[in-house]
Amino acid sequence: MIQVVIFDLDGVLVDTAKYHFICWQRLASSLGISIDEEFNQELKGVSRMDSLDMILALGGIEKTDEEKLELADTKNKWYLRCLNELSSEDLLEGVEETLLELKSREFKIGLGSASQSGEYVIKKLGIYDLFDAVVDGNGFQKSKPDPEVFLTGAQKLGVAPAECAVLEDAPSGILAAIAGGMLAIGVGSEPLPGEDHHLNDLSNPLSLIALL
Repeated sequence: MIQVVIFDLDGVLVDTAKYHFICWQRLASSLGISIDEEFNQELKGVSRMDSLDMILALGGIEKTDEEKLELADTKNKWYLRCLNELSSEDLLEGVEETLLELKSREFKIGLGSASQSGEYVIKKLGIYDLFDAVVDGNGFQKSKPDPEVFLTGAQKLGVAPAECAVLEDAPSGILAAIAGGMLAIGVGSEPLPGEDHHLNDLSNPLSLIALL
C-alpha cells in the first residue's frame, strides 16, 4: 500500500527549467559552447555538477575540480537571482490542491529533487509546510537515475521503498524510481519509458489518488 508520495520539483511542481536553461546557456556561451533546447532536455533531472560535465564534454573542454566548482557556483548565483521573484502564483496547475488532498488522506509527502535549491524554491512557492521530508541536491551524492535521492526520502519518512510513489517528468527520474523499487508515475505531455502510470498534469488531484 502506498503511504508516501515523493515529488520531483522542476516540471512537476513548478517550471523553473526555463531558468536553468537560460543560466546554463549563458555559462556555456561564456566558454564558447552553444547549447540548444534539445541538449537542455538531456539535463533534466541531472545534478548541477553532472550537467556542467556534460556541457564541458560537448565543447571538448577540460577544467580542474576547482574551476568546475567556480563555474557551477557562478551558474547557481545567476539561477538564484531568477528565483527571487517566485511565488505561489508560479505553481503549476493543481499542485497546491493535490498536496492538500494528499494531506487530507494522510499520505506523507516528500520532495526528491536534484536541485540544490529545492528547499529554497518550495519555500518561495509557499508550500514548504506541506512536505514531511525534503531531499534536494544537498542531501545525496549520486544523481538520478541512481535511486539514492528517493531512497533517502523513504528513509527519512520511515517507510519501505515499495510504499512510495514517485512523480517525475524526466526519464532519469523514472529510472531512479524503478531502481528504488517504487511506483513510478510520469507527468507531462508525453509518456516516459518504464513508467507505471502517466498523468498529463496535476490539474485533477483525484486522478493521482486513483493511482495510489
